[in-house]
Amino acid sequence: MKKTIMTICAALLVSAALFAGGNKDSGGLTIKQGVLMVGMEIGYPPMEYYDTDGKTPIGFDVEMGKAIAEKMGLKVQFIDTAWDGIFAGVNTRKYDCIMSSVTITPVRLQAHNFSKPYLSNTLAMVLLKGSSIAARTPEECAGLDVAFQSDTTSDFYMEDLASEGLKYTPRRYEKVMYCFDELKLGRVDVIITDLAVAIDYVNVPDSPFETVWVSPEPEIFGICMRKGNDALTEAIDKALDELFNDGTMHRISKDIFNADLVTMARELW
Repeated sequence: MKKTIMTICAALLVSAALFAGGNKDSGGLTIKQGVLMVGMEIGYPPMEYYDTDGKTPIGFDVEMGKAIAEKMGLKVQFIDTAWDGIFAGVNTRKYDCIMSSVTITPVRLQAHNFSKPYLSNTLAMVLLKGSSIAARTPEECAGLDVAFQSDTTSDFYMEDLASEGLKYTPRRYEKVMYCFDELKLGRVDVIITDLAVAIDYVNVPDSPFETVWVSPEPEIFGICMRKGNDALTEAIDKALDELFNDGTMHRISKDIFNADLVTMARELW
């Protein structure tokens, strides 16, 4: 009987936390009371990166994180985390969730909880303008130095091509910005990256880069949480739904990309 009563009380507390509105008390929903702690790899423009002061996080996921926390009645704290340890960090409760351009994949869904999708993306191939490289698809990159961020969907995509017999030299980097630095210096031949990132580097005045290929296969980004953290997942989904319904997500997308990259994510789900 005592166990039953305790279970009912716990369920009521979770329910109250989900629908507390503007209450600053997260009621055990988050690790730090009143604060949504967000893990992100702050080096992935335009999704998450530091402003010119080198201290202030900016970008799409940052603006979304602020808006979600506000809807939940919480403050937000961004925790800069290396990509290769970002999933371990949420599993060990270093932060509540990951908002860092995380593609929802079947493998990741087995290991983690995910929110509803918030942005549609695909892969892109980038060259230097005027490059003598003839390749116009990843499948044509035989013999080339191909740059991509390690342990990302770009990395996995190129690994699949390698397993099918494509012979190229992989150039893995900790941060995607290093890929563009290396391409600009002529140290690599081509970059495979997210289209959302390519847009930021290509669509600026006097950009030395050009996008020569875009994958027809869409991806969708979601907010990643520890497996079994259903209460926080539901609360974040509720906040995301409100941000889609009131136009906030569309506004952030237009501000960052000058395009709507969010509506299709919900249509693809």
